[in-house]
Amino acid sequence: MNNIQVNFSIKDLENLTGIKAHTIRIWEKRYNLLQPNRTDTNIRTYSLSSLQKLLNISYLNSNGFKISKIANLKEEEIPVKVREIASRTKIEDHAINALKMAMLNFDQVLFYNTYNNLIENKTFSEIFYTIFLPLLNEIGLLWQTNTITPAHEHFLSVHIKQKILLNIEKLQSLEPKPEAKTFVLFLPEKEIHDIGLLFINYELISKGYHTIFLGESIPMESLTDLLNFYEDITFVSYFTVSPEEQEIPLYINKFDNLLLQKPNTNFFLLGQKMASITNTKLPRKVRVFNSIEGLVKEL
Repeated sequence: MNNIQVNFSIKDLENLTGIKAHTIRIWEKRYNLLQPNRTDTNIRTYSLSSLQKLLNISYLNSNGFKISKIANLKEEEIPVKVREIASRTKIEDHAINALKMAMLNFDQVLFYNTYNNLIENKTFSEIFYTIFLPLLNEIGLLWQTNTITPAHEHFLSVHIKQKILLNIEKLQSLEPKPEAKTFVLFLPEKEIHDIGLLFINYELISKGYHTIFLGESIPMESLTDLLNFYEDITFVSYFTVSPEEQEIPLYINKFDNLLLQKPNTNFFLLGQKMASITNTKLPRKVRVFNSIEGLVKEL
């Protein structure tokens, strides 16, 4: 691992591991599982190795090991037990912990080794749904609580994006179905979070659909050119940070008037900004999906 020193507060450990600060203090006092440093004002701080150990302890505990039994293990035996369990049981939690450590240490080798171990037994779609998607949701919360920096989030996002693009490239030599409709995937202006949209593109191509991926921050008016080329178009977009919630109804109505007046045109929407919008409030050709999986199941 890279020699990057990172110190964590007990609240950071709670956010990263899901173990309550109160429980961490009890484990320290009763079982001497962690040895925090203390500042001049007597505030606990924890090293990266302490975080790694706590993630492993949490993994063992959630797989049936009592804390008293874990406390009796030698330091070097704890990761060995984790690997033993991960090799014969559900590996998702272990993989997520490893990818967290890769992110915190900016460790590309650990990221790729973890991914390569996963791809031996899972499809890429399974990895995205069971590993990457839960991890990205968790990372978003960690960023909001200042547990990690934007650099950590970008490190993880870039590497996940690379894997999606690699798997898209593997499919791009496939011919779409002759009768397939066209999906146009884009993000609205000021929206740059494209991982979800990229994965939808991957799923659509894998099912034989013709896709046009336009990417981030696309002005609505520029989409009208597509109407001159294709008869059956479904536009797909992902609202994560933009538009603002109060602007969404106006955006959708403008989109409906500008781009959905021809037959066989539709608009699919996803993203956390759409959480308060229901299909009953929308124009006939506009649909909101709660998840990528929900959209893909409808295809």
